[in-house]
Amino acid sequence: MKHEWKKSEKSIYLPKNKPEIIEVPEYKFFSIKGEGNPNSESFSDFIEVLYSLSYGVRMSYKKGMEPEGFYEYTVYPLEGIWDLTEEGRKNYNGVINKNELAFNLMIRQPDFVNEDFANKIIEYTRIKKPHPLLDLVKFESITDGVSIQMLHKGSYDSEPESFSRMEEFAHVNSYRRRFKTHREIYLSDARKVEPDNLKTVLRFQVESV
Repeated sequence: MKHEWKKSEKSIYLPKNKPEIIEVPEYKFFSIKGEGNPNSESFSDFIEVLYSLSYGVRMSYKKGMEPEGFYEYTVYPLEGIWDLTEEGRKNYNGVINKNELAFNLMIRQPDFVNEDFANKIIEYTRIKKPHPLLDLVKFESITDGVSIQMLHKGSYDSEPESFSRMEEFAHVNSYRRRFKTHREIYLSDARKVEPDNLKTVLRFQVESV
């Protein structure tokens, strides 16, 4: 049976539009770091590289190169961990300059993908869809652990409203943010969906006060 993350992993990827506490386990990702405005043309290149690799894994069985334990599944959504560059932190005055954003974009991979197979897919992609950004790609395991998350509906620019709710929820429940960074999971394609209808999971790590 095909693995559908929207059905079998709802607690991770389909939260309600109100803050909640969740413990996120360790997952495997193709990831790539960069800096700059997410509205720039170059930003889409980072996304394209990640999807090329992810669909390379997904379709590997058609090329007879699938790894042991392979099963059919729906490719996981794009995610990103966001921060400010060092210069951005120096210049921060309460308003974020998108040109000074730092990001680590990633797409989760199924459990059957190990480091050897990930490297095999990267090298295969270099041949079929070469791109200089492939040199920046990492295959890594990441866990968010205890976190607060919620579904944000609407424009990316209105996310601060949801983060305010999440931080208030953390305070009331005797938690505090571990880091200023946060994770976003993109459930909508911004190229096809109107800003008011975008759905994004927002998440940040917390610890008990």
